[in-house]
Amino acid sequence: MKQVDFSQVAKSYAQSREDIPSSLMESLFVRGIFFDGKKVADIGCGTGAFTRKMAMRKADVVGVDPSKELLEQAKALNSLKNYTIPYVQSPAEATGLPDSKYDYVTVMRAWHWFGRQEALDEVKRILKTNGTLIIIDSGFLSETTVVEKTFGVLTRYVDGELKPAGSKADSRQRINGFPVEWFLEWQQSGFELRDFYKLNYSINFSKQEWIERVESISWMAGLNPEVRQKALLDLSDSLPDLEPYSIPHECNVCILRITQ
Repeated sequence: MKQVDFSQVAKSYAQSREDIPSSLMESLFVRGIFFDGKKVADIGCGTGAFTRKMAMRKADVVGVDPSKELLEQAKALNSLKNYTIPYVQSPAEATGLPDSKYDYVTVMRAWHWFGRQEALDEVKRILKTNGTLIIIDSGFLSETTVVEKTFGVLTRYVDGELKPAGSKADSRQRINGFPVEWFLEWQQSGFELRDFYKLNYSINFSKQEWIERVESISWMAGLNPEVRQKALLDLSDSLPDLEPYSIPHECNVCILRITQ
């Protein structure tokens, strides 16, 4: 699986990935996921958007990510927003966190970048007995003229078709965005699926905000800087000036409980 260097777009990633809907946190709460006082490891945390959401709800949370540049953005946002969240620069497959200490392990928009079996072994190592793994994915839907125009521009610059990110590109069948083989992998590794659901929501973007959001996606992060800037200029010329852009999004959530 080809890895993407998000350090090239760390700043735009930090600016555009604060789009976690309040309905997500509410949906977890009504399903018995309480963060207050819980020890949480947020793996693949990137710039810490979901880490901060949990800290706001009084979780004892640590963020883990292999990218130095993304974590620098997370730490800068810590200072700006008065958080004291610790961050660890480590891969999901070898976090360096202590054994059996965490009530929850969360993964937001990152499971498809992991070596999944190694990551599952690591999650089992750091979770407490009967601990919970929460895997979340979200993204925009291709239901608007703005998104269709965006895809039209990107196809001129990306080598090949616009495939799903990471290991999702290797799957022929998905359920609410998750490859079907993941469910079997979770079960075989001793995780019981406790809940699986989808949330729909919309986000309003200015033209510039939308361009920054596009810059942070994996297709763009994989381009060399010169080509990426050319693509963004082309996108700016192609998009309408009428604002805001109301872009529909989907958020998919799996709640899994360790059973062995």
